[in-house]
Amino acid sequence: MIEPEQIQDSFRSIAAPAQGLFKDNGSRFIAYAYPVETEEEVKGIVDSLKKEYHDARHYCYAYRLGYRRERFRANDDGEPSGSAGRPILGQIDANMLSDVLIVVVRYFGGIKLGIPGLIRAYRTSSADAIASAEIIEKIASRNLRLSFGYMSMNDVMKVIKDMSIDVLRQDFSMSCAMDVKVRLSLESSFRERMEKIEGCTIDDI
Repeated sequence: MIEPEQIQDSFRSIAAPAQGLFKDNGSRFIAYAYPVETEEEVKGIVDSLKKEYHDARHYCYAYRLGYRRERFRANDDGEPSGSAGRPILGQIDANMLSDVLIVVVRYFGGIKLGIPGLIRAYRTSSADAIASAEIIEKIASRNLRLSFGYMSMNDVMKVIKDMSIDVLRQDFSMSCAMDVKVRLSLESSFRERMEKIEGCTIDDI
């Protein structure tokens, strides 16, 4: 069993969107790097860029998600297999990033670059976008909902304060409910302390 202090819940990501560019024989490769957390965000960004750059030839992309960096995809969008998405993903991995999407919009210049040329172009434009981005340390966390009675409020608030837990929402109308964000390395001890409070229940949200 992994002890709480052994959980590696921090990882490298980017703070805000960034842009890179590479040109070769008239072709332009415009790379956009975005901080993302879900596949839905990825789809929305890719669709938006296709509309904005509707006259471009290709929209190749790659992403990696999660604090364990376990979810990823590389898309060549019509370029020769392995010549676009993989080089983009390679730059994300070379910088040990996660929760990151890079989309490279290609305008064809009329001269074919060949597979080595394409790999260099997608790799270089992606590297340029990452170099322009602010690299940050991101903390993996889980959102939880607490439900408890009024008599337990002081005990609950003490744990929240002691462990420096972020409160997302609270409702003290008919009954007491609170949504909190807990970093993964603290989740086990947080649950243990909350379960000792009479009438307090915890649900994932």
